Amino acid sequence: MLNRASKIKVILMDVDGVMTRGDIVYDSNGLEVKHFNAHDGLGIKLARLAGLKTGIISSRESGTIRVRAKELKMDYLYLGRDLKLQAFHELQSVLSLPSEKFCFIGDDLPDIPVIREAGLGVAVNNATEPTRKSAHLVTERKGGDGAVREVIEIILKSQNLLEKAVQKVWK
Repeated sequence: MLNRASKIKVILMDVDGVMTRGDIVYDSNGLEVKHFNAHDGLGIKLARLAGLKTGIISSRESGTIRVRAKELKMDYLYLGRDLKLQAFHELQSVLSLPSEKFCFIGDDLPDIPVIREAGLGVAVNNATEPTRKSAHLVTERKGGDGAVREVIEIILKSQNLLEKAVQKVWK
């Protein structure tokens, strides 16, 4: 697994159940509310500081996701994409990178094709059983509770980039 992690240049993820606990909440005006994990956010920043690219592939179209992705300065955003593997292949083509350079983090059935295709396919701890069985790695942390940060730290450690990225946070 560390061999796979050492090759990663792009970290992609689903949102609901990965960056959040999976709850879909609406306020009294019908606006979607999502609870994101701050540790995951700093993990995404660490990835960026280390020179890795990050992105989202989600079947949901959500202004909340757009705001969070912009806040975290994520590089790629594919929303409203039921066929996630198609979005993955589009990005792969644009970047001219082989699958082994990508990590994808998911939690449910729509994520399985990308998990299987990515060089490092990851299921969060509370993912569905078929998703967990399809992954190269299952996190110790649950989605929305630091799983993204866990994966990013594994990748950065495998590439000897974690300490340098942490030093950049302090400057």
